[in-house]
Amino acid sequence: MGGLSDMLAQNLGSNLDGNEFDTSKNNKKKKLTEGEILPKNQHQLVFTFEKRRGKPVTLVGRFNLEEKDKKEVLKLLKKKLACGGSIKEEWIELQGDVKEKIKLTLEKEGWKFRK
Repeated sequence: MGGLSDMLAQNLGSNLDGNEFDTSKNNKKKKLTEGEILPKNQHQLVFTFEKRRGKPVTLVGRFNLEEKDKKEVLKLLKKKLACGGSIKEEWIELQGDVKEKIKLTLEKEGWKFRK
């Protein structure tokens, strides 16, 4: 079994030819451009929880969808969870501490969540 010195002798892992060295990192995760539309199985939704004027509010997002599709998701959640809600940019805000119910409802619909 060769060690580090054997790998260096074979020039594995580096290219030292020339006067310029590329030290930039390859970004494997594609950054989303503003307004880019993703299918629901490629979303990685996250939750935040806030209290506004003493009342609990659950936010779920970032939805990279067209406006009418966001409204459909909001309508589904409001109907299934029997609570009020609204859309703020790419976040959906729902009244109450309903994280687990949102997760169950959206997973049945094929949405993905960040672990």
